Amino acid sequence: QVHLVESGGGLVQVGGSLTLSCTSSGSNFRPFAMGWYRQAPGNKRDLVAAMIIGGDTEYADSAKGRFTLSRDNADNMLYLQMNSLKPEDTGIYLCNYHTPWADETDIWGQGTQVTVSS
Repeated sequence: QVHLVESGGGLVQVGGSLTLSCTSSGSNFRPFAMGWYRQAPGNKRDLVAAMIIGGDTEYADSAKGRFTLSRDNADNMLYLQMNSLKPEDTGIYLCNYHTPWADETDIWGQGTQVTVSS
């Protein structure tokens, strides 16, 4: 069973940067896609960035040009570099593994809080 653990969140001022990390453990399972979602209080989870393994990377319009999604296969790590942060980037950032054909289509971490202060 795969477990995802996020880290790297925190409090940052407008215009600052953070790098989020997602570590997977428990299996050598390879998903179809992996990515990051953001959930603000009272809102649903919104896609921030995701990559299809061996394929394309997709970014939310709000993330384009500011955020970069990357992966380290050797260490089973997924990263989200976030620059020029804005107050609307505030929320809980959750790592996701998505595999449409699996019994458990989506695997989520517990999330890491990002707060951007103005």
